[in-house]
Amino acid sequence: MTDAPVMTAPSATAPVMQATALQRHYEVSGGFMRKPRLLKAVAGLDFQLTPGKTLAVVGESGCGKSTLARMVAMIEEPTEGTLTLDGKQVLPDDWADLRQSVQIVFQDPYGSLNPRQRIGTILMEPLVINTKLTKAEREAKAREMLQLVGLRPEHFDRYPHMFSGGQRQRIAIARALMLDPKVLVLDEPVSALDLSIQSAILNLLTELQDRLQLAYLFISHDLGVVRHVADEVIVMYLGRAVERGSKAALFAAPQHPYTVALLSATPQANPGAEKRRIKLKGELPSPLAVPNGCAFAPRCWKAQDTCRAKTPELGAAPHSAACFFPENAG
Repeated sequence: MTDAPVMTAPSATAPVMQATALQRHYEVSGGFMRKPRLLKAVAGLDFQLTPGKTLAVVGESGCGKSTLARMVAMIEEPTEGTLTLDGKQVLPDDWADLRQSVQIVFQDPYGSLNPRQRIGTILMEPLVINTKLTKAEREAKAREMLQLVGLRPEHFDRYPHMFSGGQRQRIAIARALMLDPKVLVLDEPVSALDLSIQSAILNLLTELQDRLQLAYLFISHDLGVVRHVADEVIVMYLGRAVERGSKAALFAAPQHPYTVALLSATPQANPGAEKRRIKLKGELPSPLAVPNGCAFAPRCWKAQDTCRAKTPELGAAPHSAACFFPENAG
């Protein structure tokens, strides 16, 4: 195989995307003769995405991670709050023009590719819809992108069922890059893959980010994976951010009890290291009936009356937790 084509983008430090007090609510039927209930899937989130950096969002199923991914990818409109892209507020009327700058890679590489289309057609489709390139130019770019993600030229004319799960995810990544986006939303991109394949895909994503200076929003429930790819981490619980900080700070000294519990369940590379396993008691509360005060209080071993009466807020410090009695707080 020949060397992959060299594609570069200018480095930058200013955020390419910024979210302020982002919220997404859904009305859920309350049943016969009952009023609809409000589900706050995302309840006020602030973050920024920077070229060449990865923001990871972690938490249990139902915490609002995938809803956040759909808002950032302009699939769903925020109920409240704002998203800005290159300093311009993202509004539904502008989605068609702005969506080229934000692309998404889904969790399931088997379900995200049309089984009736050849790989070349799948890759060229975004160019057909969004650009005025000629057929020859579209094909040249699709072949170049295949090479960039580590696939061979002959794969261009094959169908999705002829590939392994890891190869299909490489194809999905190539399709997401066809429009030269600035932001890539990665919604559990390796959770459906064998462990032996996950590291290869994560390494590919790291190489592409370094080369193209992409900003990643990485959605995951696996802190082991997050440790490998993230620069900054937000931990979510029932729609709210409960801890935020750099990867190094959060893994070295987690502050929120929920983060401590998640990390205690993460396998360690050193089997001889001392490990404190924390088993959370009780079930995750329904997002339709979030407890008063701190939503984590019913499962928290540190909870006191204050926690049940007031809702703690996330501080402004680079590493902060929404907790009245944080651990490892300096």
